[in-house]
Amino acid sequence: MKRAAGLWGYRYPALGVGLFLALWWAGSLCYGSFILPSPWEACAALWRLTLTGAVGKAALVTAGRALGGFAIAALLGSGIGILAGLRPALAQTLRPVTAMLLGIPPIAWIVLAMLWFGTTGLTPVFTVVVTALPIVFAVAVEGARTRDRGLEDMARSFGTPPVMLFLDVRLPHLLSYLFPGWVTALALSWKVAVMAELLASTNGIGASMALARINLDTADALAWVIVLLVMLLAVELLVLEPLQRRMEPWRDAAASAR
Repeated sequence: MKRAAGLWGYRYPALGVGLFLALWWAGSLCYGSFILPSPWEACAALWRLTLTGAVGKAALVTAGRALGGFAIAALLGSGIGILAGLRPALAQTLRPVTAMLLGIPPIAWIVLAMLWFGTTGLTPVFTVVVTALPIVFAVAVEGARTRDRGLEDMARSFGTPPVMLFLDVRLPHLLSYLFPGWVTALALSWKVAVMAELLASTNGIGASMALARINLDTADALAWVIVLLVMLLAVELLVLEPLQRRMEPWRDAAASAR
């Protein structure tokens, strides 16, 4: 019974996916396969690329760059952001730097990275780090700045050890800000990594899309887009969401109480 109820809960997402595929198919009928291949043609191209081994190699390269850059940005941004949220003077000092980093478009960082690192793997990783880091930093600052000081004072009055104070009082509040920021930064990391590979790399999903563009193969280009979406959803659903449920059990309790 619970299983059926859980499946029934996915009816609206399934409806949204079905509507998207229907619109895609209708667009293919209107504009032709050269401009917009049908979903079936894109899936056929994806299957062909998978059988040749191209998907696995490119996906591993792009995943390493995107996740590596995201991990660096998440660690640095979260750590420095929390420290800045606890120290207003540091937050004021770093605010102009954060604003400048947020204002610079990723394509500008890619151009600079190409001049500094050439067509190496450092170009996508660097671009991901400088693009995602200010986002994580901003949410970490806000999370630390808006902490419940009254609750902390009450915990101290009961003699709560500093480690327990951080884990049981501060950390849940910080995670409620950090997880949405991490998800946003992760999605941006994939986009930026592929963009950097498309312009400044000889391997990875972005480089494969550049090759499809040169060959005027729209079906292959869409197949690589599907690969990118599947990878992004897999990381979010299989890694971030279980981690969030484990570290924020109060969310599930609140949802079940409604």
